[in-house]
Amino acid sequence: MNDRAGRGQQGNRKRRPDSGVSGSVVVDKPAGMTSHDVVDRVRRTLGTRKVGHAGTLDPDATGVLVLGVGQGTKLLQFVTGADKTYVGEMVLGVETSTLDAAGEVTATHTMSVTPAQVAEAAQAFVGNILQIPPMVSAVKIDGKRLHQLAREGIEVEREPRAVVIHSLSTAATDDPLVYRLEVACGSGTYIRTLAADLGRALGGGAHLRALRRTSVGAFGLEAACSLEDIALGPVLDLLAGLPRVEVDELVAAQVLNGRSLGAAPGTGQMAIVRPTGELLAVYEARDGEFRPVKVLH
Repeated sequence: MNDRAGRGQQGNRKRRPDSGVSGSVVVDKPAGMTSHDVVDRVRRTLGTRKVGHAGTLDPDATGVLVLGVGQGTKLLQFVTGADKTYVGEMVLGVETSTLDAAGEVTATHTMSVTPAQVAEAAQAFVGNILQIPPMVSAVKIDGKRLHQLAREGIEVEREPRAVVIHSLSTAATDDPLVYRLEVACGSGTYIRTLAADLGRALGGGAHLRALRRTSVGAFGLEAACSLEDIALGPVLDLLAGLPRVEVDELVAAQVLNGRSLGAAPGTGQMAIVRPTGELLAVYEARDGEFRPVKVLH
């Protein structure tokens, strides 16, 4: 019996009370699962419906997936836009409908390139570039996600989107048409599209054979747990990298009422905490004052 059928038969039963847990979970996502599958697994393990993720990974991709639990779901916005790093394998000479190994072959090319030529072509993609989102992606057009349209056999025009590639290195493998990619990039970058575009720049085409996300912001693989051993971390971990400011109970009351906290030189965000380490809110310097961005309680 699959999970959907099970839920249907239990429709008249009372839902178990939510566990009320809050925190963060960093998972090393295995291949073959969607990001939503991972969210469902964590929900069942921790006994709560309040679980969300900070950016999807394709089903065949593996690596770092950051989740918020309970109050942590309110902080995912501070993780979603973080820089990310990946390692992957690009196959030259073969284009596919999905830009990765899951799709059907749409074109083949006879290609003969040297590692030096691949490395040189890759450098043209470092910096601020434009990418066209792949049809098999979660981008919405007219209220419908592209991957839904793709399943219906519909292809639509997509506007190029600005992304940033901080670094892109390539390395030859035992196969002269397979190259290892190491990418550091900003949020919203499609590594499948990057591989396909690099293949075209080399005079042919390419697709991405494998992909592993090695970090999201401050979260690396060393912090990730398996789905068989889910580890709940503090909510405050989702704000790694932000300065923390301890306040007394008088100021805490002002924070919880969403009041500004006086003059602020410069810009930037900060986590407001009690001396116990309890997170109260995220504030940022704006219009000359420290103003609330997110109040938790």
